[in-house]
Amino acid sequence: MIDVLRGVALFGVLSVNLITEFRVSLFRQFLPPTMEGSHLDHVVDAVVSIGMESKAFALFSLLFGIGLAIQFERLAANAQRLTLLVRRLLVLLGFGILHLCFIWNGDILTEYALIGLTVLPFLYASNRVLIAACVMGLLSYAAMPWWLPDSFLGPDEAALRQYVQVATSVYSSGTWSEVVRFNLAEIPRIVPLHVLVAPRTFALFLLGALAWRSGMFRHPERHRRVLIGAAVLGLVLGLGMNLLELPEAGSPWRGLAPVVSALITLAPVLLAIGYGATCIALCTFTGTQRLLSLLGPLGRMAFSNYLAQSLIFGWIFFGYGLGLFGRLSSSQAMWLGMAVYLGQVLVSHWWLKRHRFGPMEWLWRTLMYGVRQPWRVKTR
Repeated sequence: MIDVLRGVALFGVLSVNLITEFRVSLFRQFLPPTMEGSHLDHVVDAVVSIGMESKAFALFSLLFGIGLAIQFERLAANAQRLTLLVRRLLVLLGFGILHLCFIWNGDILTEYALIGLTVLPFLYASNRVLIAACVMGLLSYAAMPWWLPDSFLGPDEAALRQYVQVATSVYSSGTWSEVVRFNLAEIPRIVPLHVLVAPRTFALFLLGALAWRSGMFRHPERHRRVLIGAAVLGLVLGLGMNLLELPEAGSPWRGLAPVVSALITLAPVLLAIGYGATCIALCTFTGTQRLLSLLGPLGRMAFSNYLAQSLIFGWIFFGYGLGLFGRLSSSQAMWLGMAVYLGQVLVSHWWLKRHRFGPMEWLWRTLMYGVRQPWRVKTR
């Protein structure tokens, strides 16, 4: 079940990263939108913006919190439980820093590792403490845009437009060393974005731990009403709150600007919960389990597949490869992304018939325990 959810979330992460960060500069999204592109391009942009942007990462954060809680529970009888979990996150931090600096600065592993370290002590606490900390995290996240200075995200529009042009030139035609140097130089501009989302990530890690403790993933049939209710409310309220961000929806609510801003900020969290609950309900209470289970191997190798996407798209879009950065429309990039995703589904099925873990999962586990883990599936 959790692997299927990871597989679903990974498609959202791929789509958002591909359309908003690999295809064009990350900072282009902070410029006023243009009317360039075909009708299909606008549809793809709308689907990614309304249905996936922030929501896929929120679902991924929720699942990471569930994973932490599972590891914490499995190591309950181990006297070195805390040491092993800290080592697990430090190893992830190392992978994240390498990915961030030398492959692609859109990395989320570094943020997950650092916030995971702050969440570990809470796993020893009661559900009440987790709920209180989760609520505080979400309230901080909702309020953050109001107390941050206007200059927090960087330069004015003219300077940002010029910067995007420079980024497009370097990423589309630069050598590997030139791309890496520019990639490193961009990191200080990207850090504020991680600061903005950090309270949400923290809260969702805790919410994931609470979801695992509830038994919902072990016995979903016992939580039928809760799952269906969370699916309906998450999708309806989340989408409704998200649509408040549309320009034509803003005028009737100007007098409630702080409230509307908070609702828009929290919309991805509700939609992520709705997505997750919907997938669980479909797997448990309908006949779609066999179809959705096809994504299980992909989700089981989510770490390997996430890094593989960076390597594949880096080669396709950056100058040391095909140099297509800034040259593909949204719809063209999405067709490409779906082809890569389907390829990863097939490769994951093939790989896990022969190996116990994905390659990066195996390395992560080996470094965590300090002992070489079993690698191949035993055949008679």
